[in-house]
Amino acid sequence: MIKEDAQKNELKALISLIDEPDERIYEEIKQKIFSYGTDAIPELEIAWENFLEPHLQKRIEGLIKVIQFENVQSELKNWVDFGGKNLLLGWIIISKNQYPNLKEEEIKKQIDLIKNDIWLELNDNLTALEKVRIINHIFYDIYGFTGNSSNFHAPQNSFINNVLDSKKGNPLSLGVIYSIISQSLNFPIYGVNLPEHFVLAYTNEKRSDSLSFIDKNEVLFYLNPFKKGIVFSKKEITSFLSELKLPYTDAFIKPCSNIDIIRRFLNNLVFSYGQLKATSKIAEMKLLLSIINKEV
Repeated sequence: MIKEDAQKNELKALISLIDEPDERIYEEIKQKIFSYGTDAIPELEIAWENFLEPHLQKRIEGLIKVIQFENVQSELKNWVDFGGKNLLLGWIIISKNQYPNLKEEEIKKQIDLIKNDIWLELNDNLTALEKVRIINHIFYDIYGFTGNSSNFHAPQNSFINNVLDSKKGNPLSLGVIYSIISQSLNFPIYGVNLPEHFVLAYTNEKRSDSLSFIDKNEVLFYLNPFKKGIVFSKKEITSFLSELKLPYTDAFIKPCSNIDIIRRFLNNLVFSYGQLKATSKIAEMKLLLSIINKEV
């Protein structure tokens, strides 16, 4: 307790020096504040309220932003190091870069509501197609999830809290929520990294972990999450690839890993921010991509 009080007092003393005019000395103060990590944020927020000078408030905002981004980087690295097994957690981590106060428990509650409503309609005698019809009815008809056609490339489509609140998303975000709910109900529905259009595969078996790949012959059928979960076959994927003038490969027809999915989210955000010319955000996404690409 005494040690904690001493550290808190030291932190407060450092924050009181934020108005230091000498840039070299301020850099040292800044690095010491950074060493406290997210513990520094509450004290910085208090200081922001007390400092009335706009340039000092801007300094504090900059410090908080750096600490939050470093925390996202650390959490993402840990997620990858542990095999990327929890897809929901991976998505929450990258969403926290935009929404630092996002809570995993709150997101889980929203997803559990949908899951429980689906579960109430299930029985042991249903076929795979019948299960999908129930999921589709609850997910699209009852909860109203739909493709965000009017704002397809908006960054908001890549943040889980926005998609859950607005019920609108792109193929990737809708597909990932759909698959997370399905897997929580023990349905073997996984994402497929089809170019330009993320889809889902209903397979013959449940994967033992998030990085093991199911053989392409184990896929029973595919689902289009952007089009209300409509069912289609491998033949239609082949035709789609032909239209894009892309060669047929197994990677386009069998389930991908959770890490591949988070990488796709980040690539989507690089593109979305590129449309908006948000250079600082593009740089952040590329740094997060480098963590995934380095660790895999």
